[in-house]
Amino acid sequence: MTTPKEFHYSEEHEWVKAEGENVRVGITQFAQSELGDIVFVELPEVGASVTADEPFGSVESVKTVSELYAPVSGKVVEVNEDLNDNPEYVNESPYEKAWMIVIEPSDKGELDNLMTAEQYDEMTNEG
Repeated sequence: MTTPKEFHYSEEHEWVKAEGENVRVGITQFAQSELGDIVFVELPEVGASVTADEPFGSVESVKTVSELYAPVSGKVVEVNEDLNDNPEYVNESPYEKAWMIVIEPSDKGELDNLMTAEQYDEMTNEG
């Protein structure tokens, strides 16, 4: 699967899709393939504040539990409730059905700290 070019990426393997004033966040194809079969996703409540580079939730796979890190600071304005009953979406559709939260960023400039798809591909191919 190709890394969507229009998204931004964090070093912690989250993707960010700008949508007007807000950003939609999920984990990358690379991250889900490293984790294995996802069995549980823990996400914050709508209205919660998140801070860039700080944990906002976790994903549990058959192998491990991994924290999710906020790529930008702001307020959670939407949460993907479908993942409560369908955590497998993270494996099946990481860039479409398995978005996790929508953040109203407190500082749009933080997007400039994230990687492009090309930079992310370079980082993940080094390993």
